[in-house]
Amino acid sequence: MVQTPIKPDTAPKIPPSQHEFAEVIHRLEAGGAMLPDTPENLMQIIGIYKAYAVPMDFYWRDLLYIAEEVFLNPFPFFKYFLPQKYLDLPNHYAGDTADLRIWRGIATAHPELLEFMSKGETVKMPKLFHHLWHDRVNMEFAEACMQAMLWHRKMYAGVNRFDDFLNTEEYRQNCDRAIKAYFKGNPIMLGMYKLFPEAFIEQCRMMSYYSNLGLFWEIMAPVFFEMSDIYDEGGFKGVPDAMNFLINGIFAISGRPIYHRVNIRGEWFDLVPKDKGFMWLYDAALPYVEAVFYRTAPFRGTKSYNAQAGQVPSEQADFHYGILYADVFPVGTAGIPPTQLMQDMLHFLPQYLLDYYHQHCRGEDDMLIQLGITFQRSMYCVTSAVIQALRAALLYPLDDENPEHLMANRKFFEAQMDRFKRPEARLRDIQNRDYR
Repeated sequence: MVQTPIKPDTAPKIPPSQHEFAEVIHRLEAGGAMLPDTPENLMQIIGIYKAYAVPMDFYWRDLLYIAEEVFLNPFPFFKYFLPQKYLDLPNHYAGDTADLRIWRGIATAHPELLEFMSKGETVKMPKLFHHLWHDRVNMEFAEACMQAMLWHRKMYAGVNRFDDFLNTEEYRQNCDRAIKAYFKGNPIMLGMYKLFPEAFIEQCRMMSYYSNLGLFWEIMAPVFFEMSDIYDEGGFKGVPDAMNFLINGIFAISGRPIYHRVNIRGEWFDLVPKDKGFMWLYDAALPYVEAVFYRTAPFRGTKSYNAQAGQVPSEQADFHYGILYADVFPVGTAGIPPTQLMQDMLHFLPQYLLDYYHQHCRGEDDMLIQLGITFQRSMYCVTSAVIQALRAALLYPLDDENPEHLMANRKFFEAQMDRFKRPEARLRDIQNRDYR
């Protein structure tokens, strides 16, 4: 059979990739995502973004409340009891007073969130009863993400300027002023501080990561809300459209300041001042993706922490337990952070996604698992946006005419895909629509 000659202007400028994930790499080079472009995938990821954004609206507010108000309280029993002023705190990227209006909705807490906080899964009753019954937003998930960022902070050394600052003398002096002001009139705690200064400084570092993650999610919530609205209006035609919206959002707010301040009896103390120049993309988003999407830690109950069992890697660099690698089936059990998130999202699923699950789930008990798999697909789309944004920032346009530039892009994409050669990676699975 004689093949039709390829016209010079359509001939590939570089040879096909020989990588294990060559099909995915070629899709990225064409402006696509790691997730295949199908209407079903688009529907799933947008629906889950909406369901994620509502509890995220609580997460970022409570993270800032803990970082700014709870701070070093030795008995933070009520840290999940979000005060009204934080529910009313305007999001900087929504509402009429936004610094940059990403979502066309309101700047205060989302109405669906307020409704759930009022009655939960049971009935309307005092907040304390909802808390004791665990009929509430699972802030434990948000704290687990913060802990992953804190623990894996050295795994992205060279990029993480934020963490470098937390080990400077300037930061220690800022902490010292805040600690002494916070415990003013409390000789017991001031005495403990003199005896164990490093313990208090490390607690301050953790609070700074609370603030870091809260400021990161303050942006992601309106991004996901707006994506849901655009989809409802028929604005997204495919997965690449959704990914490109994320890329544009990443560039639009990449320079948002990352900081940490503490409110002590009406006076603000800067632990990480805004003028240090830490930015949303490099000092919050990238560390978050590395720590939460790729690494995290073995979830209790799914792996043995017994050294003799050998189920936990001896080297931190070998930790690959993030959502991009997770086996959702054993992870989907009670008390495990991703399952806590799935339970939170279950309350806010759009009707079209509920209908989809009713069609494909093996009963109601299977819905959390299916929701988790959808979330996994959606985070591969977010990771694709991060990869494409880094390529755009560091390398060359996808339609560059120079073959050497295209090959540089190719090597970058292949290096990113190398991380998914591990057998536990789910990149292979999400290529199949029957992965459920």
